[in-house]
Amino acid sequence: MARSVETIRRAALGTLGAVLVAVGVALLVLPGPGLLLVLAGMVLLSRAVPALDRFVGPVRRQAMRAAEESVSSPWRIAGSVTAGLLLLGAGVAWGLLPQVPYSGWTTGASLIVSGLILFALLAWSHRRVRAGRRG
Repeated sequence: MARSVETIRRAALGTLGAVLVAVGVALLVLPGPGLLLVLAGMVLLSRAVPALDRFVGPVRRQAMRAAEESVSSPWRIAGSVTAGLLLLGAGVAWGLLPQVPYSGWTTGASLIVSGLILFALLAWSHRRVRAGRRG
């Protein structure tokens, strides 16, 4: 019984990790926190498949560097906030306007969630960099 629970846990971690890596890779070219999602996915995948643990360190270093750079200047912060607001606005537009391609709340909700994730990770990055400057 315990073995089947462990198998289910590893399968769930692997699946969620793979989804996060895939979304993160897509967000590397789209607006959003791609590298941080790739890192989160790699951490989950390494819990499911321990052999992947050696890849987490380099991805973590790159993701932390990108997080610091994203809040390194007021212009970058303003650009990120603008992108987040545009994602939220686009989500509402896609949800409400039937004239836009692929309209509907499924598309709209995914854009809104992307904007909220962007704001959450931007706040996290800002807090992390501020704490690093103090300490």
